[in-house]
Amino acid sequence: MNRFVVVSGCSGGGKSTLVAELARRGYATVAEPGRRIVARESASGGAALPWVDLAAFARAAIAMALDDRTALMARDGPASGAGPVFFDRGLVDAAAALEQATGEPALGQLAAAHRYNPLVFMTPPWPEIYTQDPERQHGFQDALAEYERLVAAYPAQGYTVVTVPRTCVAVRADFVLERLGL
Repeated sequence: MNRFVVVSGCSGGGKSTLVAELARRGYATVAEPGRRIVARESASGGAALPWVDLAAFARAAIAMALDDRTALMARDGPASGAGPVFFDRGLVDAAAALEQATGEPALGQLAAAHRYNPLVFMTPPWPEIYTQDPERQHGFQDALAEYERLVAAYPAQGYTVVTVPRTCVAVRADFVLERLGL
């Protein structure tokens, strides 16, 4: 599905800010599953939190990412002329987290069955903007390790990683749109 575009990368690297800028410019976007899961689990007293049960969190992220894709496909249809949809993280992110947590092979089958645009926009580590918050409780070193897993996982699944420059969000959004020919 070439119109489904993933913005992935280092936790705290500006992914959500970039996706919000693309939404502000009128593009369709899908919010990060992880933050939605943390909000839901925190509100309900659930345990599918990355700092409580990473495997349950990753499974929930996979299910949510699949639901997001299914809802978009049902709404727009596979041959729709609709424009791009920017995903704040994708199935590869969730499957890589599950593999990290459990050792279960999850990437290959999911990545093959549910393709995104071949270009994946990766936000690099950016210590100057990294912050912890109630939904991001892990430290910067954990974010770096996650980034290294993702930088390896996406190309292993046939994607081309495009590193987004560390600059203001407007220039970042222009960069993404230019690389996509939009």
